[in-house]
Amino acid sequence: MVEGYCMEEFSFKTRKMALDRLRGEEFDLLIIGGGITGAAVARDAVTRGLSAALVEKRDFAWGTSSRSSKLIHGGLRYLENFEWGLVFEALSERAHLLKTAPHLVRPLVFLVPIYKGAPRGRLLISVGMWLYDILALFRAPGFHRWISQKKLRTQIPFLKEEGLKGGFRYYDAGMWDDQLVIDTLRDAKRRGAVVLNYAEATEPIWQNDRIAGFYVRNSESPNEADVAVRAKKVIVCAGPWTDAVGGRMSENWRPWLKPSKGAHLVFDLKRIPVPAAMVMNHPADGRIAFVIPRPDFGAGVCIVGTTDGPSPNDPEKADIDPGEAAYLMDLLYRYFPKLGLRHEDIVSAYVGVRPLLGAPPRQGAPLGLAVAASAHSGPVTSLQKISREHHIGYGPGGTVVVAGGKYTTHRLMAKEVVDFILDKWKKEAKKGEGPPLPGHLGLSRTSEPVNPEALEIWKEAQKNSGGKTDDPEGFPHLAAQFRHAIKTGMVLHLEDFYLRRVPLFLARRDHGLPWAETLSHVWAEEMGKGEEERLREMERLKKEIELREAWRKKLG
Repeated sequence: MVEGYCMEEFSFKTRKMALDRLRGEEFDLLIIGGGITGAAVARDAVTRGLSAALVEKRDFAWGTSSRSSKLIHGGLRYLENFEWGLVFEALSERAHLLKTAPHLVRPLVFLVPIYKGAPRGRLLISVGMWLYDILALFRAPGFHRWISQKKLRTQIPFLKEEGLKGGFRYYDAGMWDDQLVIDTLRDAKRRGAVVLNYAEATEPIWQNDRIAGFYVRNSESPNEADVAVRAKKVIVCAGPWTDAVGGRMSENWRPWLKPSKGAHLVFDLKRIPVPAAMVMNHPADGRIAFVIPRPDFGAGVCIVGTTDGPSPNDPEKADIDPGEAAYLMDLLYRYFPKLGLRHEDIVSAYVGVRPLLGAPPRQGAPLGLAVAASAHSGPVTSLQKISREHHIGYGPGGTVVVAGGKYTTHRLMAKEVVDFILDKWKKEAKKGEGPPLPGHLGLSRTSEPVNPEALEIWKEAQKNSGGKTDDPEGFPHLAAQFRHAIKTGMVLHLEDFYLRRVPLFLARRDHGLPWAETLSHVWAEEMGKGEEERLREMERLKKEIELREAWRKKLG
């Protein structure tokens, strides 16, 4: 076994035990939100000797944390906003994650074609590349360099030729966003945290002028009474739902966020066979978008995104509209005219809502508007210019609210949140970085066991199938992976597996539905459910996939 690795159960069974602990204990911290920020706060807290409970209304990483561009990056474009500190922090975190979580965060080569007359020419991009390498303290997987027009055309023969002067190559990193959340939560649970999905924080528990916890509803048993979960400090890590939770805490709450909606289109990698990630610049508004090859997702896909537009007040209603799809398709046509890409080539699509800070909190604000630990001044009018920096501050009843930030700096945000609380408590705790995340959760494309956990999946597959499988391409031993995810990934529903634990929905045009019958039987067996419940579970999965595919009808 890998040193420090523990194949510990993290399932519906441990969830029942977690519910019992919620009823009987008072915690140092109650964390609302099971995305990457909440997960990282829970893990940081327990590694420093604090008791912590985390509740998530839906499945873990249901929102923004499973709908990102799946990059760990410094943010080259943030240099244009002179956000030197943000870029430096992000590049430092990129180096840390590449070192400590190599099974989830891996180096990724980027290419930046330069065309004649482009607003960002060779000189400007060159300055940016040097700054990027310098701010990274030259700890990138490789340094940037100029590539000639001829060599770039050799690497990408279908790239637009007219006006092409050459391009730059530089390095960032790609990652498995939802899996990073699960690994972080599983390790937090292993170290003592109480972690529940499908558990909604419904109403604060007031004790004089302090919020001393929340009532929590178990969505898996809606007829049960809400559980009163008590804690010395409540932390809101609800991402795009920050203002919704704030409104439950105080009727005087004033919105913190100006959320931005980002759409991504997913293609078969054979249809856009780029050898590396690529940066595209739209001439209409100057925004950049990425073309990101992911050969590790199923049989291989290419993710194209992202857009940047206003989000509806309810993040759950955010959807891809025809304009966003047309915007990205137009970019692809401009850069790859020879490919002849059409809407019919889109395998899947997804949209995420970024919890960007809008009108900043200010000192002396009314109760509903939390006091920020760091603040900016002046209104923000352009979503492209809104800072990705995070803010930590007080909310109603002495709660702590976290807003903004970016995936890459989640670990740093968590440390700052816990430091912020400990400073106000005047309490000492363990210092230093938490241990690296253990283990790798998947199988290689060749189906060979590559680590202890994958070996368990392989053994499970041999036991249940006698070595014979009928799996979708790129998803070896699918039923065994599903059993493993139920036992160690807190999978409660088929959709949790299809949409987050593996990229089954994302990477296949059929979204894995031909295997739903088989997997539903696995689900019923593992969960101890009957035939009627199995059929309902299949119907639930189909409805969720139909909902996520509704955007296609809008295209006409």
